Amino acid sequence: MNVTAIIAAGGAGRRMGTARPKQYLPLGDLPVIVHVLKTFSRVSAVTEILLVVPRADVPRVRSEIVGRYGLDKVRRVIAGGRERQDSVAKGLAAVRAETTDIVVIHDAVRPLATPALVEAAIAGAVRWGAVATGIPVRDTVKSTDAEGWAEETLPRERLCLVQTPQAFRLEVIRRAHERAAAEGFYGTDDAALVERTGTRVRMIPGLAQNIKMTTPEDLDWARWFLEKRGRESGEGATEMPERVGCGYDSHRLVADRRLILGGVDIPHPRGLLGHSDGDALVHAVIDALLGAVGGGDIGRLFPDSDPAYRGVSSLTLLARVGSLVKEKKFEVVHLDATILMEKPKLAVHIPAMIEHLSTTLRLDAGRVNIKAKTNEGMGFVGREEGVAVFAVATVRECGR
Repeated sequence: MNVTAIIAAGGAGRRMGTARPKQYLPLGDLPVIVHVLKTFSRVSAVTEILLVVPRADVPRVRSEIVGRYGLDKVRRVIAGGRERQDSVAKGLAAVRAETTDIVVIHDAVRPLATPALVEAAIAGAVRWGAVATGIPVRDTVKSTDAEGWAEETLPRERLCLVQTPQAFRLEVIRRAHERAAAEGFYGTDDAALVERTGTRVRMIPGLAQNIKMTTPEDLDWARWFLEKRGRESGEGATEMPERVGCGYDSHRLVADRRLILGGVDIPHPRGLLGHSDGDALVHAVIDALLGAVGGGDIGRLFPDSDPAYRGVSSLTLLARVGSLVKEKKFEVVHLDATILMEKPKLAVHIPAMIEHLSTTLRLDAGRVNIKAKTNEGMGFVGREEGVAVFAVATVRECGR
């Protein structure tokens, strides 16, 4: 059985009253949407995730969400449509019938769903063909007329508040969307479209915590819930285990070499001696990352006896190490480095160094910090014989 998940993240979130759409807002240490994607990534039955977002967000989501957090099950980021239903339809159009039996659909702004709930929806779709999750109505429900007068008290015993995930056999949900599109019908959820085709939808228990992030109060409640769950379990609310690695590198200053630090070519009469471009800053960062993920050291991965690395840009090596970090199921949380060099002054070059490192590793620039110090005339740095760099990398487990 192959399952494709469609995560609908095309909304603007106007009721949240924030500049950023609500699916990108922080919830603990992670954006709302990342909580959702990590939940689905942990469901072994889900073989691929299709993420549908506003068209303008596609490039940024690919790099800043999927790439940064190592969400390997997200196979495609798709431009959505005008309404949620249009966005889901675009996701369905990208589903490969030859490799998909079940489609599970979820709102990107329901970050508190659990892998167990997703698994229950999938199992229900296998058994019944169409499943929606929901919770009982606890309050009294009345219908009103156009002027607000109560008309009828509805029997709440047969009512439920519908949630996602909702799961369907592929042919069931495709037929429902095709009919709705042909008739110009828009429903409030995918189950409503299936009902119109005459297919019965089985309701299964959802979770009270699985609310839709619509207002700032919803986000506050979700933060409280995660913190409470973290306290009860004895773990951090949203923290994944973190590791720290330290790196160090030094190179001699010699004539007839370019001075390259952090990928920046710095005007200077001498440069750093090395098998590659001699970028001591990047080398220290590489060793810090490798130390954090238990990946050995730079000399083991890129030996100076290998002619393939002669004169290579150290940023190329850093990109490979960034991929290794993701392969080991870690994400980079923060980098901090200190360059020890007497001359020239490096402050003017630091923003470009930060840009090169953050771009290469697909990080926010705010996650990279670089400092430059002299050694007050002491040692080989003070005598201007060479450059030394210390680096610290913090990484966090993800998707394990």
